[in-house]
Amino acid sequence: MAERVDSSHDETAHNRKRSGRHCGWCGLHLPEGGNIGRRRRYCGQSCRQRAYERRTAVQRTGLPEDAVVLSATEIAELQDRLFQLRCAAEDVVTAADDGAEPGELRRMAAELAEAAKDLEQLR
Repeated sequence: MAERVDSSHDETAHNRKRSGRHCGWCGLHLPEGGNIGRRRRYCGQSCRQRAYERRTAVQRTGLPEDAVVLSATEIAELQDRLFQLRCAAEDVVTAADDGAEPGELRRMAAELAEAAKDLEQLR
């Protein structure tokens, strides 16, 4: 009797590999490396240094290791970007309700996806 193999784990691992790795500081895509040695965590020395500075500052302040500290300006920019994303999503819903052509909806959905992708880059 043949065993059924759960391919969802394999698909998840494949998607992770295909999406690539990103810098632990700035979020830029890291180039694919060889199979020798440690995997890169940062895109360059400056990002490695900023991450080190953040880790040591977190240790001094007693904040949790996974804490994210943003300046008032960064919070305001993030809120603006989230507002733009919400408006773009509402525009797609309104256009669909108004019977927009499929091509127009596709264009709007692509803009929405691009806005969401830009928002993923927090730094």
